[in-house]
Amino acid sequence: MEEIPAKTIVTKCKAPAEWFGIDYNMNIYKGCCHGCIYCDSRSACYGVEEFDRVRVKADALRVIRDDLRRKTKKGVVGTGAMSDPYNPFEKELLLTRHALELVDAFGFGAAIATKSTLMLRDVDILKEISEHSPVLLKVTVTTADDGLCRKIEPRVALSSERLDMIAKLSAEGLFAGVLLMPVLPFLEDTPENVLEIVRRTAEAGGKFIYPAFGMTLRMNQREWYYEKLNEVFPGEGLVVKYQKRYGNLYECRSSRAKELWEVFAAECERRKIRYRMRDIIAGYRQRYEVRQMNLFDCYDSDST
Repeated sequence: MEEIPAKTIVTKCKAPAEWFGIDYNMNIYKGCCHGCIYCDSRSACYGVEEFDRVRVKADALRVIRDDLRRKTKKGVVGTGAMSDPYNPFEKELLLTRHALELVDAFGFGAAIATKSTLMLRDVDILKEISEHSPVLLKVTVTTADDGLCRKIEPRVALSSERLDMIAKLSAEGLFAGVLLMPVLPFLEDTPENVLEIVRRTAEAGGKFIYPAFGMTLRMNQREWYYEKLNEVFPGEGLVVKYQKRYGNLYECRSSRAKELWEVFAAECERRKIRYRMRDIIAGYRQRYEVRQMNLFDCYDSDST
């Protein structure tokens, strides 16, 4: 595997409160081989050439160690924003696993986004981190139909396998849930699909679902997506439908977004699943904030 240079890997987020309360980003790999037809990270603005070829950042563990050592403020380290930390090469390279060991050793929390069931391998470390810091496990599921999943996400775990993983993570006491995004117009944006994902997440013990009823399309990504639509769904005229409805728009919201939000929110309320960002952040951080408050209370009472 090709190595690429990196002076730093763990970088501070610009607006942590707005995206799952994540304080730092960590991407060990560059590129992704899952082959998802809709991936926004393929967009030209990110400058990732040969996106389907996975590369690794040179001397990554040393760089991560030094990055964490220099941080003056503890926080939650997120990974999976630009490339899945559990790509097939991770099974042997173990870089994500060892990076999580460093996150644990330096007293940071972790937030992971993935479509791979390989994350189950690292349950032991995730539980160790959760003893002292918040842990948030985000599993992307966009369709309840495994057949459709195999078409739009050809080289990754099936939706049913990811939901089974959420059940196993939840059984271990970890805060796991679903990223319901993107919801592809004309393919996935039906109440039946959305409600089935809510139902199955609830049955798996998932703590949250965060949705986006639509997708993004911009340079590089749009061309790739349209090519794949014609290849995977021949004769269905999907590209024409997208062009007619969205033109060159970046944000392609489902025409059913309002309806989907209403049925989704009502079902989440009924099943007591968090779905608003502030509630998800509060949910996975609450235990640790209460603990800190109790420590301060003890300190104050002892000092008076």
